[in-house]
Amino acid sequence: MNMIFLGAPGAGKGTQAEVVCRELNIPALSTGNMLREAVKNGTPAGLAAKDYMDRGDLVPDEIVIGILKDRIAKDDAKNGFILDGFPRTVAQAEALENMGVRIDKVIEIDVPDEAITARMSGRRVCEGCGNSYHIKFKPTKVEGICDACGAKVVQRIDDKPETVQARLKTYHEKTAPLKDYYKSRGKLVTVQGQNEIEETSRLTLAAIKG
Repeated sequence: MNMIFLGAPGAGKGTQAEVVCRELNIPALSTGNMLREAVKNGTPAGLAAKDYMDRGDLVPDEIVIGILKDRIAKDDAKNGFILDGFPRTVAQAEALENMGVRIDKVIEIDVPDEAITARMSGRRVCEGCGNSYHIKFKPTKVEGICDACGAKVVQRIDDKPETVQARLKTYHEKTAPLKDYYKSRGKLVTVQGQNEIEETSRLTLAAIKG
């Protein structure tokens, strides 16, 4: 089954994609990783992408989808794949369809904005080893100090409430039309994100198999 995972920043779609990959033994494909791999391997599409990347320009959708097609032709994607981070717009979804990439289901992990803001603004990261904590769900033993290495834990700029709200606004503006696009094709399935990761995973797998 070929799937797309949608979800706002902090909704947990990356975590759920990992769970589904393990359960169904299919790869999760991130466009960033695919681009870097194609450039490193020197494929024709990778070399074309490198020209744009070296200039600091966005890589055109046709090249990204060409790299995606090369990637999904590999053996590990024969039983399906999950796309994470692409498409982001209706134009990209249309280009994907026009280039013959079949999508069976689009799974949206839906979490209210207030819950995401609370979840992300509570995150803390160790300056030393990079370990992640949360002031409510996974606090450090000593406030402000990493359990693992003893360095200071800090709030990243990305996790400050005002930054989170700006990212959510952008997500809703760009992704609402994408949801309508797949809904009109009967492919969108919405999973309500739960407080417990395991419960969200159960609902996600049920939605995929249902």
